[in-house]
Amino acid sequence: MGHVFVPDVSAEVEIPRDGTLSRVLHQDDSVRLVAFAFDAGQELTEHTAARPAVVQVISGRIEMGVDGIAFEMTPGGWLLLDARQSHSLRAVEPSLVLLTLA
Repeated sequence: MGHVFVPDVSAEVEIPRDGTLSRVLHQDDSVRLVAFAFDAGQELTEHTAARPAVVQVISGRIEMGVDGIAFEMTPGGWLLLDARQSHSLRAVEPSLVLLTLA
């Protein structure tokens, strides 16, 4: 595969009312891209990923918890996490997040 083009991540997933939705946009042997949509107040409790991850905010506002530190993230912000690094996420407002697992 030469390339993968997603012209608008926000068009790929709709933010559900009172819920969370995820959609795999691409997956191969080296990378997995997942769009997550969160309504305000939705969260992912503390967990880890087996691979390094980049969390990017497409729209909205989220709070990431990593190693006891809270990061408030807005559109354009991103966060790199090591493999197996414990983290959590809470949507402060309806939000769209792109997760890249390497």
